[in-house]
Amino acid sequence: MTSATHSSSFTAGADSADAVLLGLDPEQREVATTLRGPVCVLAGAGTGKTRAITHRIAYGVRSGQLMPASVLAVTFTNRAAGEMRGRLRELGAGGVQARTFHSAALRQLQFFWPRAVGGDVPRLLERKIQFVAEAGARCRVRLDRGELRDVTGEIEWAKVTQTVPADYPAAAVKSGREAPRDLAEIAQIYGMYEQLKRDRGMIDFEDVLLLTVGILQDRHDIAEQIRTQYQHFVVDEYQDVSPLQQRLLDLWLGERDSLCVVGDASQTIYSFTGATPDHLLNFRTKYPQATVVKLVRDYRSTPQVVHLANGLLNQARGRAAEHRLELVSQRETGPDPVYAEYPDEPAEAEGVARRIRDLIAAGVPAGEIAVLYRINAQSEVYEQALADASVPYQLRGAERFFERGEVQKAILALRGAARSGGNDPLLDDVVELGSQVRAVLSSTGWTGEPPAGSGAVRDQWESLAALVRLAEDFARARPGANLSDLTAELDERKAAQHAPTVQGVTLASLHAAKGLEWDAVFLAGLTDGMMPITYAKTDEQIEEERRLLYVGVTRARHHLTLSWALSRAPGGRGSRRPSRFLNGLRPGSVAPGTTAGGAGGPAGTGPARKRGRRGPVLCRVCGKTLTEAGELKLMRCEDCPSDMDEGLYERLRGWRAVQAKEQGMPGYCVFTDKTLMAIAEATPAEPGELAMISGVGARKLERYGADVLAICAGGEPEGADPDGA
Repeated sequence: MTSATHSSSFTAGADSADAVLLGLDPEQREVATTLRGPVCVLAGAGTGKTRAITHRIAYGVRSGQLMPASVLAVTFTNRAAGEMRGRLRELGAGGVQARTFHSAALRQLQFFWPRAVGGDVPRLLERKIQFVAEAGARCRVRLDRGELRDVTGEIEWAKVTQTVPADYPAAAVKSGREAPRDLAEIAQIYGMYEQLKRDRGMIDFEDVLLLTVGILQDRHDIAEQIRTQYQHFVVDEYQDVSPLQQRLLDLWLGERDSLCVVGDASQTIYSFTGATPDHLLNFRTKYPQATVVKLVRDYRSTPQVVHLANGLLNQARGRAAEHRLELVSQRETGPDPVYAEYPDEPAEAEGVARRIRDLIAAGVPAGEIAVLYRINAQSEVYEQALADASVPYQLRGAERFFERGEVQKAILALRGAARSGGNDPLLDDVVELGSQVRAVLSSTGWTGEPPAGSGAVRDQWESLAALVRLAEDFARARPGANLSDLTAELDERKAAQHAPTVQGVTLASLHAAKGLEWDAVFLAGLTDGMMPITYAKTDEQIEEERRLLYVGVTRARHHLTLSWALSRAPGGRGSRRPSRFLNGLRPGSVAPGTTAGGAGGPAGTGPARKRGRRGPVLCRVCGKTLTEAGELKLMRCEDCPSDMDEGLYERLRGWRAVQAKEQGMPGYCVFTDKTLMAIAEATPAEPGELAMISGVGARKLERYGADVLAICAGGEPEGADPDGA
């Protein structure tokens, strides 16, 4: 194996340009010495891509082949740009411009605006969300906090994909966007937002790129001046460029091809923002003469971690998967990844906290440990578990659970209801604490069913769902507790988690972890429905979820733990399955397409192993192997024709509504829509047939079986009034 160090091997002031090349492996050296023509560097995680491209620039400068002022290196974050500038200074190439796309464009816009347009550059709008709120109000559309954030995201997506307000609805439908509001409403708000900016002489960050593109397209003299100055371009994280950023890059280049791009299609995880790997994947088509270099020597992770990462990608499908890189670890052997199954989420969090405490005791710094999860709402249980274990932690890329706006609003509502006591009409005839909490939170926008799609609205719902679960767990632990007891408990938890920020274990979403690395990484909550997330429906969305897990795995240098819980709460039915992405990778599981397994594959331990031995679950219409949870309930593909008795389905829904109201719980807690559909398709005639339907466990069979079978037989459930009186 060829070793390569992480620190610079070049001593500032050295006379020889060849000193820059010391310590580079053969592939990195090829990148560094290929200074002419288009170059495409396909760089896997941990392979030293930043090292390769900074040494390339420095070698060109030190050898006299590149003038520092003629090079523009662009990346996507200020942190990455700052790191690149620091490395270039160490290598004796301090005069090179290393900026983000927005920073480089803003600098050019400020310089050329007086000449191209006249007057001063419009003021930059730092936070567009306030303008979006005002635009919504002017359009008579009221947006809550979550919708406001999501609509702002839709506007940003439209702008980076160069979609004007009038074209937004059609473009959103074509792209399969999960919009937070009616598409026509968003288009109207988008148009009003643009009008407000024009009226007040302001521009946003997307406008910086759009206006720079406009000037370079219209003013050939300015475009030529920029091309005269910048003759060599380097683009990092090229898999994340948007159509607008690519358009700007094309205008910077003109007819030239002095371009070096670096990326990894297997780390494309931001498609919801407009990023696309197509430009990276099409690079050789656009530049047939391009030099392509693959960096596959992984200096970050142990062979055990790398083996798992490669295994994840070996199961991938789609165009990005066709360009996967097989990493080769350059580190000494380390411990095998740990796969941990727990009965419920609190047990999982406590298990993770214990393992972290053991690592810290063994000498691993707390700052070199991370717990990564799919969505920010998962943080609360880990915040609490680490606090209980006296382990310091810090959240990255998210507010602390009790500092989130929706949580604070909910606690205020609960405190008000507790003070009102029996005088709150929301609590009439509601006795059980969990039901009281659900009733109170309904006044803050809580609904029993989660919203469709992703984004801020879903995050907000997940936060409130976590609060409901916390209340239910508290009620189980303290029978007879009331709302006042609960709010006191919440205040204590909030106070315990308001300690000053310290250097501790990082808690972060998988998206927020991109570009970072730790000695020990815990990937938590890896169940189907969370990884991949429920609302990932299409093949492309599923594959992006797989890439997201790949990014999580490759954050680990030495220790890696992957865990999941079979149920949400203690005592719950262990019906969850480990993530399907781990099939064939974790001990005891079977790879997709083999004779054993099924959706999610057989679990390594416990009851899931017994379920897995049944073999693959096949669609009863077309015979295709089923993997989606909803399809498994129906025993058919979503797209296959249904033989459901519509009348029976509606009678079951009506019965469920009555049950939910009487018990003070959401309808899905009785039976989900998918389970009711499966019942209406199967029309079971006896308990054994009903028990075979996914979602009908022993407890629900005992509680609801007689009613459901009576309805399926065309009768009425016991105790029902046939006249509806």
